[in-house]
Amino acid sequence: MTAVDTARRRSACLLAPGSAADWATPTGGYRYDRQMVAALRDAGWAIELRHLAGTWPWPDAAALAAAAAQTAALADGTLVVADGLAFGVLDAVVAPQAERLRWVALVHHPLHLETGLDDTQRQQLHAREGRALQHARQVIVTSARTARDVAALGVAPERIAVVEPGTERPSAPPGPRRPGPVRLLCVATLTPRKGHALLLQALAELAGLAGPDCPDWELHAVGSPTRDPATAAALVAQARATALAGRVHWHGEVDEATLQAHYAAADLLVLPSLHEGYGMVVAEALAAGVPVLASSAGALAQTLPAAAGWQVPPGDVPALQAALARCIADPALRARLAAGAAAAGRQLPDWPTQAARFSAVLDSVP
Repeated sequence: MTAVDTARRRSACLLAPGSAADWATPTGGYRYDRQMVAALRDAGWAIELRHLAGTWPWPDAAALAAAAAQTAALADGTLVVADGLAFGVLDAVVAPQAERLRWVALVHHPLHLETGLDDTQRQQLHAREGRALQHARQVIVTSARTARDVAALGVAPERIAVVEPGTERPSAPPGPRRPGPVRLLCVATLTPRKGHALLLQALAELAGLAGPDCPDWELHAVGSPTRDPATAAALVAQARATALAGRVHWHGEVDEATLQAHYAAADLLVLPSLHEGYGMVVAEALAAGVPVLASSAGALAQTLPAAAGWQVPPGDVPALQAALARCIADPALRARLAAGAAAAGRQLPDWPTQAARFSAVLDSVP
C-alpha cells in the first residue's frame, strides 16, 4: 500500500456502547477507548464517534434496531471499530453488514466472564459473542490473557492482536510518606467482579486488632456506585455492619486530578478482582510508584510484576487477609515494593506508543 493509499484509508468509525455521558465515565474500558481515540486523532486519523444507546450487554429491541440503522447508514468499506461490550451481542446486526463493512472488535474481556451471571446468561453471551466475532476481520484485545480467552471463542489467533493500554505518568514524582494511618486505596467500579465484598470481609477481621503488629489503617474506595446500585448499597451496608465503621471512605467517581491525588496519598493499592482483562488501575499505580496487592485473576498475573506487589488467588479471603496484615504491618516491605513499582512504572508504554500499535493493526485490516 502506498503512502497516499494509507492516508486515504486512515479513517474509522468507533461504535461506543451507551450514551455520551457513559463515554465520559472513568471505567477502564471507556478510558482505554477515549485515550486511544484522542491519540489516533493526534496521529492523523479521522475518527467518527457514534454512540449506541442502550443498556449493554443487555440491549432491548429498540437499542438493537437503532444499532442496525446506524451501521446500515455507514458507507461501503467503512472501517468500523466496535467496543466489545456492544459488539459481543450484535451478532444479528453485524452478520448482514459483514461483507461491505470492515469490522474490528475491541474486546476488553469476553462478556461471559463477567461475575454475577447465571448459567443461562453466561451461555447466551458465550454463544452470541462467538457468532459476532466470526464476522470481525480483526480482533484487538488488551492483554495476552484476553487473547487466549478470545481464541477459546473460536477466533483464529492470526486475527487477534494485543494492544495493551498506555499509561500517563504523574507530573511530579511521589513525595515523602505522610504521617497518619496506613492508607489503602481501591480504584474500581462497585460491581461484583471487582471483589469489594471480599476485601471488606478480609479487612473486618483486621479491624479489631491493634498494637505494634497492626498499625492503624483506613480504606479509600474510588469508583462509581451507579453502574450497579444494588451492589453499591450492599457494600456500604456491609461496611457499616462490621467493625469497619469509620475506616472505609467511599469517594464515588472522581476526576483525573483527584484520582492522581489519591494515588499520591496511597500506601497500597488493593484490587481483589475476580477477573480482569488487563487491570489499568494497576498500571496507573505503578506509574505513581504505589505498591499493589491484587488477585491473580485474568490478566493481573501478567500486569503486576513480582517486584512491585503481592498477589493472592482470586476469591481467597484468608490469603487476602494475611497479605493485608503483612503489608499494613511492614513499612519496609511497602517501601521495597514501592521502589519496584516505580521501576516497573518507568517501563510502561505511553498512549502515543500504544496508539501507533493500534494504528498499525488498523492499517492491516483488509
